[in-house]
Amino acid sequence: MYYMFGFLLLAFVVLVVVCAQTSILLCYFHLCSEDYRWWWRSFFSTGTTAFYLFLFSLHYFVYKTTITGGLSYFVFFGYTFIMVFLFWILSGTIGFLACLLFVRKIYAIVKID
Repeated sequence: MYYMFGFLLLAFVVLVVVCAQTSILLCYFHLCSEDYRWWWRSFFSTGTTAFYLFLFSLHYFVYKTTITGGLSYFVFFGYTFIMVFLFWILSGTIGFLACLLFVRKIYAIVKID
C-alpha cells in the first residue's frame, strides 16, 4: 500500500520532466525560426497529453466496463471530462512555466552593448 505513493510520485516527476523538456524543445524550434508567439503554443503543446487521457478513458469505457443506463454514462463522462480538463490545465501550466523560465534564461544571457 505504501509503495503506491512512491510510484505515483515517481510517475508525476517523470510527467513534469517530459512536459518541461517537450515544451522547451518546441519553444526553441519556434524561436530559432523567429516566431516569438510561444506563449499559448507552450501551453497547448504539453496540454494535448490530456487528449491521450481522454482516448484512454474511452477505450476503458468501451472494453473494460459494463456500465448501462443513461445516468451512468453521464456520470462517467462527466467525471472524465472534469479529470481531463484538470489534467490539461496541469500539464499545460507545467509546459508554460518551463518555457517561460527557459526564455528568460536565454535572453538574460544575451548582452546588447
